[in-house]
Amino acid sequence: MSRTRSLVTTSWSRRDFLRISGAGAVTLGMMMVSPSLLARSRPWARHDAIMELLDGAEPDTSGVTLELPSVSEDGSNISLTVRVDSAQENGEYVKSIHLFAPDNPNPEIAVFHLTPLSGQAQIATRIRLNESQRVFAVAKLSDGSFRIGSQDARVTVSGCLTDDATYDSSGLMQARVRTPRSLRPGEVGEVLTIINHPMETGFREDADGNTIPRRIIHSFVAELDGETVLRADFHPSLAANPYLRFHVKPNGSGGTLALEWTDDEGETTREEAELSVS
Repeated sequence: MSRTRSLVTTSWSRRDFLRISGAGAVTLGMMMVSPSLLARSRPWARHDAIMELLDGAEPDTSGVTLELPSVSEDGSNISLTVRVDSAQENGEYVKSIHLFAPDNPNPEIAVFHLTPLSGQAQIATRIRLNESQRVFAVAKLSDGSFRIGSQDARVTVSGCLTDDATYDSSGLMQARVRTPRSLRPGEVGEVLTIINHPMETGFREDADGNTIPRRIIHSFVAELDGETVLRADFHPSLAANPYLRFHVKPNGSGGTLALEWTDDEGETTREEAELSVS
């Protein structure tokens, strides 16, 4: 038995040809995205420190709000607030917030490790910027996913080479803390603290042209009755006299909130405050 294969001839109109050709051009165009367009859509991809943190993950570009002044005359002391829109509860919370100033000599600014006791994924602090640039905040969630936000900031004077006139050398490592007087059950309280420290970057020179050695506060820990509320790693891009505003959500009737700072010379300061829940 022989098999006969039928050949069907299709007649294409000029309109059909243009339609299919146009679709192919769009597809090819999508495959050949220009590097400049890609850089604008994924600006963090140019920065090794951020890409190393992401480790191949593609971050969500929503849910992170970063607030800085659009223009600052003094780059050594710039207010920054970062907020992540996420629940801060057992099983679902923001594990860490990483701040980057990629055009600073040290791109990392600080890392804040949060817990459900933090109550709210929001941090306020002050930073240094060496020049005008885009600042990034990367949040890592408890499920392993990432979110990212950024904000452009312009500075008139570099903040990594200037002295901070507000630092008091006679009161090194002296800290002040303000906590809520009382909280209702389930209420999130705000904690403000500042410590006297030069946060020397290791890039400045003295009057004789000698490099001033680096000396920064590198770690901060806040605990409530021995359980971690917040842990932070500081880098030279944090401003002198490190200032923090963070949150705490006590369980039960409250307890003792202990704050501890440690600098490069091994100096440690510890402050305690009682939190009352009623």
